[in-house]
Amino acid sequence: QASVAESGGGLVQTGGSLRLSCAGSGRTYNGSAMAWFRQAPGKEREGISCITGSGGFADYVDSVKGRFTISRDNPKQMVYLDMNDLKPEDTAMYYCAVIYQCNIKKMTLRPDSSWGQGTQVTVSS
Repeated sequence: QASVAESGGGLVQTGGSLRLSCAGSGRTYNGSAMAWFRQAPGKEREGISCITGSGGFADYVDSVKGRFTISRDNPKQMVYLDMNDLKPEDTAMYYCAVIYQCNIKKMTLRPDSSWGQGTQVTVSS
């Protein structure tokens, strides 16, 4: 089972920055594509960024492109999401997960992956 643990969320003002971290574990982490998702109150969970197992390719949804950067450190089994120029509409619970492949239009969790507790990001106006 590939489990994850997210951290790094918090309360920031509009225009601020945060770095989210995702600690992976389990033998399926290395070499696996990873993704960040978020879920705002009353909305469905959406995938916002993904990265291939090697870290050589990453992709983003339009709403975060140019502001967020995903990266990974495989020896440490870590995935990061650097978020800049945060906006109130970025307020959500953020999750990371192991996915089949980095396809921003369709990010499906691997069956051996599970959701973590998430980390809350709140952006005040």
